[in-house]
Amino acid sequence: MRVAVVTESFLPNINGVTNSVLRILEHLSDSTDQALVIAPASENMPTEYAGHPVKAVPVIPTQNFLPTGMPMGLPQKRIQHLLDGFSPDVIHLASPFALGSYANKIAKRLNIPTVSIYQTDLGGFAKQYGFGIAQSSLQKILYKIHSQTDRTLAPSTSACLDLHLAGVPEVYLWRRGVNTELFNPSKRSAALRDTWKNGDQSKIIVGFVGRLAQEKRVSDLKVLQNNPNIQLVIVGDGPHRRKLEQQLPAALFLGFKNGEELAQIYASFDLFIHPGPNETFCQAVQEGLASGIPAIVPRTGGPADLVAHGRTGYVIDINDASQLNRTVNLHHERSDRKQMRIAARDSVSMRTWARINSELKNHYQQVIDLKKSAAIAEIGVA
Repeated sequence: MRVAVVTESFLPNINGVTNSVLRILEHLSDSTDQALVIAPASENMPTEYAGHPVKAVPVIPTQNFLPTGMPMGLPQKRIQHLLDGFSPDVIHLASPFALGSYANKIAKRLNIPTVSIYQTDLGGFAKQYGFGIAQSSLQKILYKIHSQTDRTLAPSTSACLDLHLAGVPEVYLWRRGVNTELFNPSKRSAALRDTWKNGDQSKIIVGFVGRLAQEKRVSDLKVLQNNPNIQLVIVGDGPHRRKLEQQLPAALFLGFKNGEELAQIYASFDLFIHPGPNETFCQAVQEGLASGIPAIVPRTGGPADLVAHGRTGYVIDINDASQLNRTVNLHHERSDRKQMRIAARDSVSMRTWARINSELKNHYQQVIDLKKSAAIAEIGVA
């Protein structure tokens, strides 16, 4: 199978879109399929990944008008030459916006089937960044883009529902995989926990992992850092780090971590928390669960799909400071915390990337077959 991957984000930018694309490319390489990546240019962008060529297109800086602040790929005729020359069986549109929308138009001209991945709630992000006027317009644009692709894959039931209600056809649930070997309860470190507790063994370790940006709402965790029984640990970097360090002076800021070091950190929490209300999925929650750590998540967005309230974590109104504080304290008093850790791990233990990406390839094959059937039927009618 030949798959053209048109993505709005790629290395060296690390985020949910990039990580999903990397896992897909690795899977295609392992199964001896061929891929071509088309992405917005970035300094130090690789020219290949997992044996697949990476082609860069010029970018439009978006810091002033797109809430994510990520560079936006500039649609240009060269993209058609790249796609036509590669002759893909299917085009994978990763979180399509300007670049993905343009590639979809080319796909229609070339009669190539498309699978689009709904991954970024631009409307929700716009609201968090104070672009309230743009919220509705951005979301409508996003829905229109997905309506014009052959199939849309969404990571959560809430995202699927939003797309269905907006009139987007051919929407299917496709979750994300997790590396259960890397993120594992066995990585728990007593020494690391002692360091964080600084001599107070009664402290509850509550951790956040993610990009330190406005839409993640990390500042909502202020009530936890004010609780003397709780040690808040913040992992990640981003544009709001300095501001958050001022707002949460009692929290420990560890900076960006990955690999074994990150796995050890996850497994050493007592609770994981992600307060962002606009996540379509939230891979960090899944990595925490794989590490055997119950998670606290908001009632809105994809994370609520990942957590069984009272069994693998808590689905609450995180904006309610008293409810958040009470949830952490009550968890610490539970006698079945070990069982919750086991249940958290079990809830994602079968969700390997190999299995998830095999599902993706099935979606590819289905849209390829449907396109062929439609072409045959058209010839028959003619």
